Amino acid sequence: MSVEGPDRADVAAVERQLGRRPRDMVGVAHRCACGSPDVVRTAPRLADGTPFPTTFYATCPRLTGAVSTLESSGLMRRLSDRLSADEQLAARYAAAHRDYLRRREEIGEVVEIAQVSAGGMPSRVKCLHALVAHSLAAGPGVNPLGDEALALLAPWWGGGPCVSMDRAAPDQAGREQAVPPSRPEEPGTSQHQQGGRG
Repeated sequence: MSVEGPDRADVAAVERQLGRRPRDMVGVAHRCACGSPDVVRTAPRLADGTPFPTTFYATCPRLTGAVSTLESSGLMRRLSDRLSADEQLAARYAAAHRDYLRRREEIGEVVEIAQVSAGGMPSRVKCLHALVAHSLAAGPGVNPLGDEALALLAPWWGGGPCVSMDRAAPDQAGREQAVPPSRPEEPGTSQHQQGGRG
């Protein structure tokens, strides 16, 4: 996964999305099809010293609203029940937990949250926002439950940018290219968050 450092335009866009300055944003982990950041990467220890386990933080209000609707539908309970009954799914979800920890350690190690990932991993589903953000940042096939939730979302980018962007058009390099996220049911097409608001 390639994570670009935040530039002023990205920080300003995320500030408009959140209605406040983002805390300790270290990069853009995924861009919406409109070119705006929709998932940011956050430092595991905030500037005030607080450990922050939510490395991948969804910022687009349309995305977070759509995920909140999924959460209110009872999907988290149903997914947690499946984890209890399906050993293969549980093993893939535990692997997603390890992936999350590895990606956070790329930024820095924080002993207080060394085995804490996000979203309820590895044994339950506590926050779909965190799981969807992980899926968008890591790409399909890493977080099975984040992928499932993502596949249930309507195209949140369909109405254009959620905020105005003061930046040049994205180039062809990595996640900087503005393409729709990969969705398991659409081959070839390209998160209530734990730890508080990013």
